[in-house]
Amino acid sequence: MAKLKLRQCSPSEHPFCRNKEEALQKTETLQRKLYDLLYLMFAHDQHSLLIILQGIDTAGKDGTVRHIFAGANPQGIKVFSFKRPSLEEFRHDFLWRCHLHTPESGLAVIFNRSYYEEVTTAMVHPELLKEQHIPDHSRNRADFFDRRYARINDFEKMLVQKGTLVLKFFLHISKKEQKARINERLKNRSKNWKFSTEDVKERRHWDEYMFSFEKMLAATTTKHAPWIVVPADNKWYRDYVVSKTLVAALQKLKMTFPRVKRD
Repeated sequence: MAKLKLRQCSPSEHPFCRNKEEALQKTETLQRKLYDLLYLMFAHDQHSLLIILQGIDTAGKDGTVRHIFAGANPQGIKVFSFKRPSLEEFRHDFLWRCHLHTPESGLAVIFNRSYYEEVTTAMVHPELLKEQHIPDHSRNRADFFDRRYARINDFEKMLVQKGTLVLKFFLHISKKEQKARINERLKNRSKNWKFSTEDVKERRHWDEYMFSFEKMLAATTTKHAPWIVVPADNKWYRDYVVSKTLVAALQKLKMTFPRVKRD
């Protein structure tokens, strides 16, 4: 696949909606459809849905989770946020802790960050790999991350073959918008709790993160588990794109309600 250049993708564009009002109207309709489709998936009981949200700090992952939940029955959807691994998780392979939480048939799961941190953050901060008990000869290989990309593609293919619909959203924001969101967290008392000095420190590595994201997107977007790059400077457009993508993908599954079994 040709290498994607994120700087050539405008985070503020909204090609499928003229303005915020139109996006909100379309999204409201899509949310009702999403609710019905997730209900159908639960009844059909042969498919599941895994939604993966990735993006730089403040990209809007939490807001996207809230948006998806607004269009779903809470009993049929779960969210898992993957922070720093525990000692036990460090001592397993990098996919282990996420595999434990993949969705069972009929249900949906959202990963707020995921195993993709292991090919992005770990690339920007390779010192983190030393905590994972990986043999030196393996960790120091020139193709270390290429091998991880391959393992991810194989893992997602296995999930798809089981009946899981894997949809991966990369929330793409500009450096300018990130700064505005960090400042908002400082100024708005109701958002102070979101502020982290780590977000400010990580801004120094912006170009390195963009490089790791581009590598990730190029190596792990596949026919069975594609990446959707979402222009996310405008939250209303982000929500529209996510809803539209989910509805379109679920409709393609051609699910039906089971019929009553007569004795």
